[in-house]
Amino acid sequence: MYNTLFNQMKKQLRQLDTWLVAAAAHATERGFDADLYLGFRLAPDQFAFARQVQIACDTAKLAASRLTGKDAPKHEDNEKSLADLRGRITSVLEYLDSITEADLAGAASRVVSQPRWEGKTMTGANYFVEHAVPNFYFHLTTTYAILRHTGVKIGKRDYLGPLSFQG
Repeated sequence: MYNTLFNQMKKQLRQLDTWLVAAAAHATERGFDADLYLGFRLAPDQFAFARQVQIACDTAKLAASRLTGKDAPKHEDNEKSLADLRGRITSVLEYLDSITEADLAGAASRVVSQPRWEGKTMTGANYFVEHAVPNFYFHLTTTYAILRHTGVKIGKRDYLGPLSFQG
């Protein structure tokens, strides 16, 4: 089950990469520096675009790390361009591609904690379903919304990506 869900996260990260390509094209068409996107936000008290991308990436890689015990790639959170953010996405995708079903054996019962949980823990299954998946999609969707709000021509099909239709 977990590998299937990581496959979905990988698919969505690849879609995120295509959104960044679309953002760069939009900036070129409109005659402004595409790296301005990094500071855009929907509300004054919300993380800016770059941080939304960073957290979406971190949520995916740290979920895999916490459920497998494999070290995740380290990122300094110092991306200064859309190209830098795309590099981060690529790094996370490569890491997720290294996760196997065998690595995920026992993941459901693994004990997961984070410093901000102040000593509280969750099972791997509950952590993944209650925290990792919603957090990933929250930041992914916020990234998408910022791009839509700024006029980037992406739509629902760009969000969903290819579907595995049958028949």
